[in-house]
Parts: sequence; structure tokens; C-alpha cells
Amino acid sequence: MKSDTRRQGIMDFLMDAGAASVDDLASRFGISRMTVHRDLDELEESGFLRKVRGGASIQPSGLFESDFRYRQKQATEEKQRLAAAAVAMVEPGQTVIIDDGSTAGGIARHLADLRPLTVISNNLAVIDDLASAGGINLIALGGQYSKKFHGFFGLLAEASLRSLRADVAFLSSSAIHGASAFHQDQEVVQSKRLMMAAATRKYLLVDHGKFGRTALHFLTDLKAFDTVFTGREPEAGMRAALDAAGVSLRVVGSSD
Repeated sequence: MKSDTRRQGIMDFLMDAGAASVDDLASRFGISRMTVHRDLDELEESGFLRKVRGGASIQPSGLFESDFRYRQKQATEEKQRLAAAAVAMVEPGQTVIIDDGSTAGGIARHLADLRPLTVISNNLAVIDDLASAGGINLIALGGQYSKKFHGFFGLLAEASLRSLRADVAFLSSSAIHGASAFHQDQEVVQSKRLMMAAATRKYLLVDHGKFGRTALHFLTDLKAFDTVFTGREPEAGMRAALDAAGVSLRVVGSSD
């Protein structure tokens, strides 16, 4: 098996398992432990996984955000609820920004019912969903494509965002600590901040598992959003901190 094919196989396995030991990978692919370590080193250097004691993981940490494909499989029912609730903030004829997140990206499939709309996004999944949709004026942000985040970032995307204005922006974040949002990647943070600056109203969509986490880079205080949508009531201490900070939190339950 060629090294590129094998490394893709390792990533495909981790997309389902989340983590694996060196021994498991050596056995599954019929290779030596040394070869597994070389493959993991290469994949870690490319930002697709993180090596942990005895193996590798694509699950998030304070310094590492998961691959888009893995995140798409997490909390899917909750993310669908959040997208269905948040799209009520959009009216026909408006301009909407959608960020790279798998949670905010779920809004795209709901937008056909609200056309005509202008949609701005760096999220390739959103771009693919809306490319053939009638009544949608789609503005795809250019820039450097990130396979890990399945979106476009860097100077070109940032320059485009500085020249655009929108009615509504929908964003996601990988970590909520106290009354602030954080993310592991500085380019992603920069794009999200520019999206916020370009929009009149801003909404954050985060599944309940993001609360109580932290990440390397501060994104923004949650009170910067008109509403924060989540799918489960935070524990009492977290909710008290959010209320004290003046955060507008909407919990979208399964019965909503």
C-alpha cells in the first residue's frame, strides 16, 4: 500500500473511531510500529491529527481542532435543531454570512424557502449546497483552501470580508469558557471576527458540548452576539455566569 493511500486510510479510520493506538493501526494496516509513527508524524505536521501517548486522536483539545469531516458527525441532531431555529432570524431579501463551522453551516439547507437571498461564505459545504439553488446570489470567499476546515482562509478571504456588508452573520465556535468564545486556529479566528464586523446582527450556534471548554485563541465575548443558540441548558454555574455577563442565550430543546 502506498504511503498516501495508507495515511488516508488512517484518517478514514480515525473519522469513525476518534482515536487509535499505534498497535491497533499497525495491526489494521499490516505495517510496523515505526511506519505508523512516521505516518502519524506526517499527518500531525499537516494538522490533521494530534499524537497522544501510545497513539493518535482527532478529537479536539485546547490547541487542536478536529477535522471538518469528524465534526460533521458529532451532535448531528442537535446541530440540525439549532440551524432550524436560527434561520428564523433571516428574512427574504437579506444578505447572510455563514462561517466555516459545521454547526452554522447547517443553515444553508434551510435558506431556499427564504429566497431571494445573498449568501456570503468561506465554507465549501455551504458553497456546494447553494451553488445550484435558484434565487440565491452566492458570494464565495476566495483564499487558501484548508482541507482540514473545508473552507477558505487567509489574506484574500480577509480582504473580501473587509469590503462586504451583511444583515446577518451565523457563526460557530469550538469552545465556550465563562462568557467568552475561543478557537484553536488564529486564521479561523481572524475570519470570524471580520464576519462579525461585516454584519449588522450576529448569532452564534454551539452545541452544548462546547460549554466548559477552552482553546488557545480568544474570539470574542458572547455578549457581542444578538443571541447564542444551544441545544441543552448549561449547568447552573455556567448559566449564572452567562446571565451575569448579559449574554442572550436561547436553548433549543428537542420539543421546540
